[in-house]
Amino acid sequence: MRSGEKERLGIIRMITAAIKQREVDERITLDDAQVLSVLEKMIKQRKESLTQFQAGNRPDLVDKETREISLLQGYMPSQLSDAEIDALISDAIAATGAASIKDMGKVMSKAAEVEIFLGIDHPVRFSFDIAGGNGHVEYLLAPRIEAD
Repeated sequence: MRSGEKERLGIIRMITAAIKQREVDERITLDDAQVLSVLEKMIKQRKESLTQFQAGNRPDLVDKETREISLLQGYMPSQLSDAEIDALISDAIAATGAASIKDMGKVMSKAAEVEIFLGIDHPVRFSFDIAGGNGHVEYLLAPRIEAD
């Protein structure tokens, strides 16, 4: 980090410390999926802090947290687009034969079984929490409900 990017260096140090802390706590060596979960947790913490700082009218801390979130997201694999999520859920709807909102559980479990390759060495499971998939399932099942 000779370029003087002190914020990026600080984030890298925080990531390394969080990974080592989890490895020590659980007495394991983290694989890629577990490292991604550590990064997701760090991003989630900062998003929660961001809302608190916005509510507390602290623009200086809001800017700091926003920068940290963007730096952390730079180390995450790219997210699925809305079109890719819709295609994944449409495939799950077709595979399960879902006809109403009552079948949402089947659709969600089927979509969660799909492994997605995001340009990393191992597949990633689809996460409704991260992708906001629940809203997508409801949206894609809605025309079927209205037709009934």
